[in-house]
Formats: sequence, C-alpha cells, structure tokens
Amino acid sequence: MASTSDIRNGLCIKYNHDIYKIIEFLHVKPGKGPAFVRTKLKSVTNGKVIDNTFSAGHKLDDVRVETHKFQFLYNDGDYYHFMNTEDYTQIQLVEAALDNPGLMKEGEIVTVIINSEDNMPLSVEMPASVILEVTATEPGVKGNTATNATKPATVETGATVNVPLFINEGDKIKVETEKGTYKERVKE
Repeated sequence: MASTSDIRNGLCIKYNHDIYKIIEFLHVKPGKGPAFVRTKLKSVTNGKVIDNTFSAGHKLDDVRVETHKFQFLYNDGDYYHFMNTEDYTQIQLVEAALDNPGLMKEGEIVTVIINSEDNMPLSVEMPASVILEVTATEPGVKGNTATNATKPATVETGATVNVPLFINEGDKIKVETEKGTYKERVKE
C-alpha cells in the first residue's frame, strides 16, 4: 500500500478496477481546509486519461512493476511488436499502451513497464527525445528566422511536428517525446 506522499510520475496504481499510470500530479495545500493531490491518470488498458483528486494521506493500491529494455521492431497496424534486448523474446502491444507511438522508429530502444505479478506489459516509456529526419515540409524562407513562426513537417515515422521556418527536407531534428514538440536541429 502506498499513500499520497508516494505519488510520482510513472507510478502504477489500481483504481476503479483498472490499472492506471500517473502522468501528472500536483500537491495542493490551500490556506483553508485539508491538503490534497490533484492527478492525471492514464489507463494502461485502453489509454483513457482521467483527472482525479486524492485527499492527503489517502491509501493507494500500487502495482509492483519491473522495467526491461526492448527494441521496437515494427507496427502491423493493430499491434506494435517489441523484442527484449536481453533474452530476445518478443511481445506485442496495442497502441493505447504507448505514450507517443508516432515518434517511434524501427530499432528504437524503449523501456517497457511489466506487471511483476502476472508478467503483463503495462506501458512503454520512450527516451526523453528522439532524432528524426524531416521527409516533407514547405521550403524555408530566408530571413524569417527571427520570429517564432512555425510550419508543419512530416518526419520519417509519419508523424507531423511543428518546426521553425528554416527547417528543410532532409534535416535531422530532435523531438521531445513527451509533448511531441521540436527541440533543435541536429548537425551531422
């Protein structure tokens, strides 16, 4: 059993007959009344995100988890296939278990969180940022780099990311995986 003081990003808990992963939390101590914790929970079974507030000291039923490194192999439309880098066993996960599947390219090493009670994969954590090549975007206009204007660009995985105007096709960019936003251009 865990309490609200143990809440952190990535903690998996049992709540409403489902397993949820905490993706955001905020401890609130108002001037009047008891303290509470405001959380955003993501279901690991269907990907639905809910908001919930726990009063301070509330007991949570946490889920014991293990983390393992897996390599992303391919996506066949319905499932994403991964291979364990230690023993080469393969698993398949539905898209709802992934945080940002559009930014994952084949061969990417990710961390898979597995429920240690029944060995079921719960969710996939990607690296903080990934380097992707821009495959399609409007041509850049010289002199428009002083403003914060952006344009959509399609990267090699098929995802669309808003990038500054000076980014061209063939450029490699670093993308923050949590928000799916452009971070910087990568020099070869």
